[in-house]
Amino acid sequence: MTQDSARDKPQAPAPEGEAKLWGGRFSEPTDAFVERFTASVEFDQRLYREDIQGSQAHARMLAKVGVLTDAEAEQILQGLDAIRDEIAAGEFEWQIGREDVHMNIEARLIERIGDVGKKLHTGRSRNDQVATDIRLWLRAAIDDILALIRGYQRGLVDLAEREAATVMPGFTHLQTAQPVTFGHHMLAWYEMLERDARRLVDCRARVNVLPLGAAALAGTPYPLDREYTAELLGFDGVTRNSLDAVSDRDFAIEFTAAAATLMMHLSRQAEELILWTSAQFAFIDLPDRYCTGSSIMPQKKNPDVPELVRGKTGRVYGHLMSLLTLMKGQPLAYNKDNQEDKEPLFDTVDTLLGSLRAFADMVPNLEVRAENTLAATTKGFATATDLADYLVGRGVAFRDAHEVVGRAVRVAQERGVDLAELPLSDLQAISEAVGDDVYTVLTPEGSAAARNLTGGTAPEQVLRQVAAAREHLAGMLD
Repeated sequence: MTQDSARDKPQAPAPEGEAKLWGGRFSEPTDAFVERFTASVEFDQRLYREDIQGSQAHARMLAKVGVLTDAEAEQILQGLDAIRDEIAAGEFEWQIGREDVHMNIEARLIERIGDVGKKLHTGRSRNDQVATDIRLWLRAAIDDILALIRGYQRGLVDLAEREAATVMPGFTHLQTAQPVTFGHHMLAWYEMLERDARRLVDCRARVNVLPLGAAALAGTPYPLDREYTAELLGFDGVTRNSLDAVSDRDFAIEFTAAAATLMMHLSRQAEELILWTSAQFAFIDLPDRYCTGSSIMPQKKNPDVPELVRGKTGRVYGHLMSLLTLMKGQPLAYNKDNQEDKEPLFDTVDTLLGSLRAFADMVPNLEVRAENTLAATTKGFATATDLADYLVGRGVAFRDAHEVVGRAVRVAQERGVDLAELPLSDLQAISEAVGDDVYTVLTPEGSAAARNLTGGTAPEQVLRQVAAAREHLAGMLD
């Protein structure tokens, strides 16, 4: 059963007469409504792998320090293996009455192996257990997201190389500004993603700290070897304060903030893709498999995937605000409020993974309509700054050159032509500094090629950056 389908499966009540594993001091059963209202098993069951992984490490550690015998630990390990197989096969019966993923698995373990299963929870609480599970799950999710980012970056680099010399208008205020190359534009997206990846790598370091052993809030009197448990689970270290370990979710907030920034970048890219596919721009054509048609207009090819990514960005922003609000009023230590951390976090990860998967295939396989991008650079006087720079090179002060070019643009506007289409006599009438070589700087290709410095849009620089990016990405795989 998949994680999604598992949640859709009806949740069974607890077996009739089954006592709560924590119910010794209570004189009446939990109200049926309260039982459902407070249960989290419908969504936290997706943590089952991490819960079992953490429990097995805890059992091994308890055996190492002598709290369990080796035989008891082996029974627990085998029982948990069998439960993991049951869940993966869709044969596990999740029960609302058992509240959450932890109690469902522990109760099932006791059913399978008897009283030995009751010893597993020695020295821990659900408070440090769930904090451990979430960190294990989020660590793996970050690794999956990073792999998709790197895959998308490789695709962008390939596209940048392919279109290194393809000229298009660069925009400010969505107005034609200066010619750039399509490859240069793709490498701008690459740089955004590189910063996103670095934020996630940095976040992962703070996620990868073990809270297990903090117990409910104060630690435990048992001689636990927390460092050994951390080693078994691949954590870089252990939390230093038990109150903090069980009560904060700032690592989830930090991740969601990084995710919101990443989605913002994808949304900006989506917006450009949407514009560029329109008949008004017609710069690119997206693969058919990422578009849909209209039920009434047969000519339509709608960029639904970029539009959805743009829309889903707001969803992730909402999750960030939800988590910030969740934590803002909580006194130390753990509070039931924190049960509400999982759904925003889970959905943020799902949204990121889906968006990145789509873009990693869609964008590198788009078709660039180079004839349209080139034609668009002849509209809006994209080489006006080049003319000003040309005049500066011939001894005209920049502010004077700026004024001269402004007059030239006004003449071109009145005649309905581009600067490159003005006769030499007209340009020389505006400024005597203009020579007959002026047209070499008024072509879009010449303009782009002239910006041949580190970080510039010239095809030569694009290819250098492509090579550097490939070397960097190869290092990420080592």
